[in-house]
Amino acid sequence: MIRIGVDIGGTFTDFVLVGDGIHGLVFHKQLTTPSDPSAAVLEGIAALLARQGLAPGAVDEIVHGTTLVTNAVIERRGARTGMLVTRGFADTLDIGLEQRYELFDLRLQFAPPVVGRRQRAEIDERIRADGSIETAIDPEAVCAAVARLVAEQRIEAVAVCFLHSYANPAHEDVARRAIAARFPELFVSTSADVAPHMREFERWTTTTVNAYSQPGFHRYLDRLERRLADGGFAGRFLMMSSSGGVVTTDTARRYPVRMLESGPAAGVLMSAEHGRRLAIDDLLAFDLGGTTAKGSIVRDGRPGKRYAMEVARCYQHKRGSGLGLKLPVVDMTEIGAGGGSIAAVDERGLLRVGPHSSGADPGPACYGRGGAEPTLTDANLVLGYLDPGFFLGGAMRLDAGRAQAAIAARVAGPLGIDTLRAAWGIHETINEDIARAFRMHAVERSFDTRRATIVAFGGGGPIHATAVGRKLAAPRVVFPVGAGVMSALGLLASPPSFEVARSLRVDLDRLDAARFAATLRAMTDEATGFLARAGVAPPDIVVDRRIDLRYRGQGYELEIALPPDRGDGECFALLAPLFAARYREVFRVDQLDEPIELVTWKVEARGPAPRVPHAELAVADDGPARKGTRLAYLPERGAMGEVAVYDRYRLRAGARVDGPALIEERESTCLLRAGEHAVVDAELNLIVTIER
Repeated sequence: MIRIGVDIGGTFTDFVLVGDGIHGLVFHKQLTTPSDPSAAVLEGIAALLARQGLAPGAVDEIVHGTTLVTNAVIERRGARTGMLVTRGFADTLDIGLEQRYELFDLRLQFAPPVVGRRQRAEIDERIRADGSIETAIDPEAVCAAVARLVAEQRIEAVAVCFLHSYANPAHEDVARRAIAARFPELFVSTSADVAPHMREFERWTTTTVNAYSQPGFHRYLDRLERRLADGGFAGRFLMMSSSGGVVTTDTARRYPVRMLESGPAAGVLMSAEHGRRLAIDDLLAFDLGGTTAKGSIVRDGRPGKRYAMEVARCYQHKRGSGLGLKLPVVDMTEIGAGGGSIAAVDERGLLRVGPHSSGADPGPACYGRGGAEPTLTDANLVLGYLDPGFFLGGAMRLDAGRAQAAIAARVAGPLGIDTLRAAWGIHETINEDIARAFRMHAVERSFDTRRATIVAFGGGGPIHATAVGRKLAAPRVVFPVGAGVMSALGLLASPPSFEVARSLRVDLDRLDAARFAATLRAMTDEATGFLARAGVAPPDIVVDRRIDLRYRGQGYELEIALPPDRGDGECFALLAPLFAARYREVFRVDQLDEPIELVTWKVEARGPAPRVPHAELAVADDGPARKGTRLAYLPERGAMGEVAVYDRYRLRAGARVDGPALIEERESTCLLRAGEHAVVDAELNLIVTIER
C-alpha cells in the first residue's frame, strides 16, 4: 500500500511518501501557492512520485492537512453568509461575552463576526431550555427571510442558529429542510449539527464560521479531487481534523470548521508516537514553521484535548480578541513566530518580531522573490545557521546579500547597531517569545518543563529548540527523522476518528440508568457511523466516553472519563464517586452538599492508527559524516567562529556530535550550542542533552 501525506503551511507545503517497495521515507518540500493552494499540492505530488518512478494510479491513499479554513477566516476570504436567528437575538454575535481581555486598555479590539448585521434575519420561533416548544416555526417565513437575504445580500451560505437548539433541534431541522428544498444552491449549517452545546454565543460563532468557510472549502476539495482523478489517482482521499484524527472528504465538507488546526494537530500526534517509542512519559511538542510556532503537551502518550479555541485574534495576538469557537481540538498554544515572521522596530524603539509574516509570496528577503522586509529566516542566514547553497537540499538558493541589506535597513540602522548584532537580536527575540508562550501554557496545565523532553520539528524548530529548551530548563531535546516535514508524516500516522459532543443538562439524582445508557448509545452510534462510512470495520473501532459534570450553580465543569471496561449500568453508578475524586484532586476540598449536574456528553470513536516506518531513513553508505566547517554566530563569544557541519544522512546509530555544530538535512538544520551534545539512537533520532 502506497500512501502520501500532504500538509499545506503558510510558507511551505510538505510531502511524505511511504509504502510497499519504497525504502524508508521519501520527503519533499516546496513553496506554497497562496493564490491556489491546490497547485502546490499537485506539483509536489507529481515531483514526489517522479523521484520514485511511480504513476498517480499507484497511490492507494492521500491524507491531507491544510490551513485553508484558518486563512479564509483570518483574511476574511470566505463566502457571503446569511444567518437565521431567533427573534430578539440578532445582536448576540456583536454583544459577545462582554469580557475585557485587558482591563485598562482603552484600545481594545475584537474580531468582527463573519456574518454582518445586515446579513442576519430574525425568525419567529422559540424553544425553551428544557427542549419544549414555546413558539412554533413557520417554514414559509424561513423561506421568505432567506429569499430576502439572497436578493439583497447575495449570500452563498446560511447559518441557522436558534435558541436552545442543543436541547431540541426540531426547529433548525425544519429550517434546513425548507431551505434545501427552495434554495438547493445554498450551503446550510445548523448549530445543532455543528456545535450542539449550550451557551449560544460560542455555538453560533462556530456555526457561522462553518457556513462562512464551507463554499470555498467545498470548491477547493472538488477542484483538488478532480485534478487528482484526471491525473490517474483512484485511491482514498482523507482529511486531517483539528481533534487529531482523519475523516473522509464528505465529513470535511460538512464540517470545515473542524479542519482549522489540521496540520499542527498531525505534528503533535507524531510527537506522541515518538514519545511512546522512546518511552518518554512527559514531552513538549515544538513546531516552528514558516508563519507560526506551536507548542503542545503530551502526557502518557496522549496529547491534551480541549473543546474551545480562538481564531483570528485581531489585537496584538491577545487571547480574547479573536473568534471563540466550540469544537474538539488538540490542546496547543500558538504564536506568530515563524521563519517568515517580519522583524521591525516599533514606535518605542524596541525590536519586535512577528506576528506578521511574509508568507510564501513574496517570502523572506533572502528568497529573492521581491520581499524587502527582514525575517527570522534572513537572520538565521546572516548568523550562518543556514547554508545558502543547501536550502531544501540545494533546490532553492538563498541570497545572503539581500538578507543583510534588509536587516541593515529595517533593524540595524534604526537601532544604531551592526547587522550581525541585529540578526542575533531577531533570533533571540523569537527564542524568548516562544519560551514565554510555552512557559505560560505549561504553568496553566501544571506541567513541569524541567522534567520534560522537547520534541522539535518544523522547518525552523531544530534551529531554535535547544535555546528554547535552556530557557524552559528542559534537560533533553529530540530531533526526529524528517523533523522538517513531521506534520505531513503525522498525517500518515493518524487514526480515523470522529467525536460527538453535545450539551444535555440533567441532575444526576433525576437521571436513571436506562436514559443514561440510551443517550450514550445514540451518540456512540452517531460517532461510529462516521467511521463505518470511512470503511473502518466495527471490531476495529475503539470508543472513549467522557462526561462534564459540576455542582449545580457552578459556571464551569470538570471532565471525567468513563471506564472503558465497564458497562453502562456500572458507569452510571460510578458517576458520583468519580466526580467527587476528580473535584478533590483539582480543588483540594471534599464533596459539597449540592446536587451534581451532568452538562456535556462526549463520545469519540477511533479506528486503528497506521504504523509509519519512520526509523527506516536511508543512510548514505559512503563518505564521512562531517562535511566541513563554516562561520556561524557563537553567542558565548558574541562573534562569528568556525563551526563543524555534519550531514545527517551519514550519521549512523551510536554516533555522537559535540556542539557547537550544525547538522544539516534537506528540510531543516539542527543547531547545537557549546556544551550540548547529540547522540544518534537506534531509530536515527538525534537525542540532545542540555547541560544546566
